[in-house]
Amino acid sequence: MAAKLSLVVCVAVLCSMVVVAPHAEAAMTCGKVASSLGSCLTYLKGTGPLIGGCCNGVKGLVAAAKTTADRQTACGCLKSMATSISGLKPNLASSLPGKCGVKVGYPISTSTDCSKVH
Repeated sequence: MAAKLSLVVCVAVLCSMVVVAPHAEAAMTCGKVASSLGSCLTYLKGTGPLIGGCCNGVKGLVAAAKTTADRQTACGCLKSMATSISGLKPNLASSLPGKCGVKVGYPISTSTDCSKVH
């Protein structure tokens, strides 16, 4: 009887781990993307210089996007933000990672297929 109870407990624990694991997988959020890039807005609209705070945000965002799920989420957030920001200059957005000395591994563009980002 004790062996059956132990088996039931083990199965219950494993099932709960499977249910909880996917929720912990993607740590990236659109809020994190927006807050990381907030100081870049004037530069991205062409109305201000590229400041250190912007590059720090870009570098922090790239460092935080550790998994494929994180990078895909960040990509989707960037695309969504790009369409909602009036006056955004696409050429400045696409060149921002390079100007800040980081590589993101996919083009920063509203035409990027985020499902193909790895």
